[in-house]
Amino acid sequence: MVKINRQNLADINKANQPFRIIGKIKPALADGIWTYTEEIYGQSYVKAYLDDDLDYAAYIDDPDKTIYLAYSGSECIGQIVLRKDWNRYAFIEDICVAQSARGQGVGTGLIQKAVQWAEDSGMKGLALETQDNNLLACRFYAKCGFVIGAVNTMLYRNFDNEESAVFWYLRNTKQQ
Repeated sequence: MVKINRQNLADINKANQPFRIIGKIKPALADGIWTYTEEIYGQSYVKAYLDDDLDYAAYIDDPDKTIYLAYSGSECIGQIVLRKDWNRYAFIEDICVAQSARGQGVGTGLIQKAVQWAEDSGMKGLALETQDNNLLACRFYAKCGFVIGAVNTMLYRNFDNEESAVFWYLRNTKQQ
């Protein structure tokens, strides 16, 4: 993993590639604990996110935010964009892995790097938001130890979809 710098700035978003939607999670809150079941769609489909329109150069040497890039040789195959949030979590603004590198531990490596950055920055853990219909991402976050902390059914209602926002948290046990 390489921290963002002027030399690799052009590699931002190269790993932002389409992904498959195979189903969704159905979160439920009982006694203050979130659980979920899975609904597998009869037919999957491909989804892609537009590149965020951020000033990525502002992340260079900023103690409150950073970006790490993963490489295979000279090819950028993953990225994670982080910032310190007001609630003492390091918020993952974006994480993506190139299609050719999925399932090979790149995402896990990016999360591990984010955990280390959060610890070094005095944060209490990591937080992120994804959609309930991004089942593969939800499975990945759960596998990494994240738990659901909230669900927002209104965040995406002004768009032509039925997505809900799911907020995932990974508490840093060293900073408790």
